[in-house]
Amino acid sequence: MTETVTTGRCGFVSVVGRPNVGKSTLVNALVGEKVAITSPRPQTTRNVIRGVLTRPEPPLQLVLVDTPGLHRPRTALGERLNRLVYGSLAESDATVFVLDATHQIGRGDRLIAERLVESGASTVVVVNKVDLASKAQILAALTEAGAWGLAAYVPVSALRGQGLAPVVAELEPLMPVGPFFFPPDMHSDQPEELLAAEILREKYLARLREELPHSLAVVVNEIETRDDGLVHVSATVFVERTSQKGIVIGKGGELLRTVGTEARHELEVLFGAKVFLDVRVKVEQDWQHREATLDRLGF
Repeated sequence: MTETVTTGRCGFVSVVGRPNVGKSTLVNALVGEKVAITSPRPQTTRNVIRGVLTRPEPPLQLVLVDTPGLHRPRTALGERLNRLVYGSLAESDATVFVLDATHQIGRGDRLIAERLVESGASTVVVVNKVDLASKAQILAALTEAGAWGLAAYVPVSALRGQGLAPVVAELEPLMPVGPFFFPPDMHSDQPEELLAAEILREKYLARLREELPHSLAVVVNEIETRDDGLVHVSATVFVERTSQKGIVIGKGGELLRTVGTEARHELEVLFGAKVFLDVRVKVEQDWQHREATLDRLGF
């Protein structure tokens, strides 16, 4: 019987960057399975999500901390999300700073770079979306970012899984040696309730427009396995105004049914069992701006 390796190079890696640069897609690609939801909408990630990459030989465990996109906050929620990111930096052994190769490096990117340089964090810069960018765009991003003097620079397509091995190779020597934090077969430490809520929110993000995605919050109230093996998931979708409630439900409940069906199918794969998904929609007036409500919703 082969002994399971539980020690080696092991540490925490914060994955940071502006909104919508592909941080969650990169974490999912490195872990090898979906641990964070993805969407083309900015601020998709609202929680610090840890994905775990474990390699047996030579032994390595990277705890990848997927963070919300750093942005200029306009709400109490936005301020909390930025604090989450900076808090994760203070607790990490290394940082992955993700840039979008299809866009010019902007003021927000430079501010993050300045913060990383000042902190002295060991930082690997990932220039993502190279499958969509021209050679000139990739070269421009690498040239400007190279002037920051950070640890390494790696062009990557997280969506296509290209360039991932060099990212791991750059992070490996930055990790301390010690016992693994998680069992080798564990890919995330997210509670089932959070993961289920995020899956449901992801299905809505793909269909909602303008500001409504930002006004949506999902809380899973209960996950219960019944005697017949059916997993009963009870969830509440919160919006900020009564007019939004009708949009989220859809004409004759059509959107709610469509989103619920898609989420249920993914949850059945997650739980390995049939799922009954009970979703209610409620109005929580201006929840993004109310500190007490943010506390109650788990932010």
